Amino acid sequence: ERQFAIALDARVAERTRIARELHDTLLQALHGLMFQFQAVRNLLPRRPDDAMRLLDNAIDDTEKALAASRDTIHDLRSEPIARGDIGEALAAIGKQLASSGDSTSELPAFDLVEEGERRALCPSVNDEVCRIGVEVLRNAFHHARARRIEAEVRYGSHFLRLRIRDDGQGIDPKVLQDGGVAGHFGLRGVRERAERIGAQLDFWTEVGAGTEVQLAVPSAIAYENPPEAGTKLFRKKDEKACKAPLS
Repeated sequence: ERQFAIALDARVAERTRIARELHDTLLQALHGLMFQFQAVRNLLPRRPDDAMRLLDNAIDDTEKALAASRDTIHDLRSEPIARGDIGEALAAIGKQLASSGDSTSELPAFDLVEEGERRALCPSVNDEVCRIGVEVLRNAFHHARARRIEAEVRYGSHFLRLRIRDDGQGIDPKVLQDGGVAGHFGLRGVRERAERIGAQLDFWTEVGAGTEVQLAVPSAIAYENPPEAGTKLFRKKDEKACKAPLS
């Protein structure tokens, strides 16, 4: 029975991983292309030149999506999303999302703030934090109906913190309570990634008043060379600091 339980847990974990990886590649790419094609359709009757430019971009993105999906389906794994630091990755995705819409529609303003001295992150943590940030930004751009979106990366002595805020319509409390919308794996995947790297993930949201998401990773886990004092402080005093409200 124990061996059967172990095998079953491994199978469930593998199926969950496959679903998450397909969401991060194929489904996200198709979702982005849908918005681009909608923008092309809106521009085509009045501004055919702009429509053709957006269509060319969509074709390029389709080729990239096909390549990424082929790799994922071939070996059921994806390459690390970030080769550089988190700020660069979030700035790039923010620019991409802001340019994928119809120029006649009102796109949210996007700002990136970095605080503290940049530190080298453990590669696995760097990849997971970037993927969490990308997913949260995609949701903010596509679903929040926000006027302003801000991402903040703080390299602290005790924690690496990522905060993403918007002034949009907020998230339905029931969606948060249920862990996401049925058939969608974005929110669930974000929670799983945070748990996998030992990070605390918190949501603050109110219908009509926007959403703020905070990810806090202890320095002993996040940094390749964590500050010794920060590590000791976390072990002794700050074990519950990740659950503290935003200041």
